Amino acid sequence: MAVEANQNTLPEKAGQEKVGEVVSTKMTKTIVVEVIRRVKHPLYRRVVTKRRRFYAHDESETARTGDVVRIVEHRPLSHLKRWALAEVIRKAVIIDDAHVVAAAAPVNKKKSAPKKGSKA
Repeated sequence: MAVEANQNTLPEKAGQEKVGEVVSTKMTKTIVVEVIRRVKHPLYRRVVTKRRRFYAHDESETARTGDVVRIVEHRPLSHLKRWALAEVIRKAVIIDDAHVVAAAAPVNKKKSAPKKGSKA
């Protein structure tokens, strides 16, 4: 049996993979992925959360802010980009802007009468 090659994935190499959340998509064909890991502090033996941001290449611009993605090592594409998007693991929940604006609108309150003795 022949194994079919998936055209959407990058070539398989022995490189690092990281899973993180997309925090920015403001650049063209570039996403910023924040990878969070928990490690034990060497001296105090407490669990510490460490965060690192990676610039990754997103050729088709499929990832959006809030998505959980897998990135793989890649040849240097620019000064900071050394990673490429492999797949979107989980899409972010998109909230409709009309509902957010309606919920954030201030509620009209009646003005109360000024207190006695105050100059208003």
